[in-house]
Amino acid sequence: MRFLVLKAVDTVLAILQWAIFLRVILSWFPLDRYSKYYRYVEILYQITEPVLSPIRNFLNRYLYKYGHMYLDFSPLIAFLAINILRSLL
Repeated sequence: MRFLVLKAVDTVLAILQWAIFLRVILSWFPLDRYSKYYRYVEILYQITEPVLSPIRNFLNRYLYKYGHMYLDFSPLIAFLAINILRSLL
């Protein structure tokens, strides 16, 4: 039973990693609001934003107090954190 739960958590984390990776790739290609793929990208953002938003807020609050963050490193940090968490499982 424990193995099954750990495998399910690992699978969810793997899917989240792929979603973050896909979001990073899609951010390079801006979509029009009237594109037929816009709804899928919107769902992808809804899935990944709860993970990336706290990391982005932390970076803005503590590391970039006086300047602006031109590159968003939150996907990289989230990807690394999920990878560490998966290796601990």
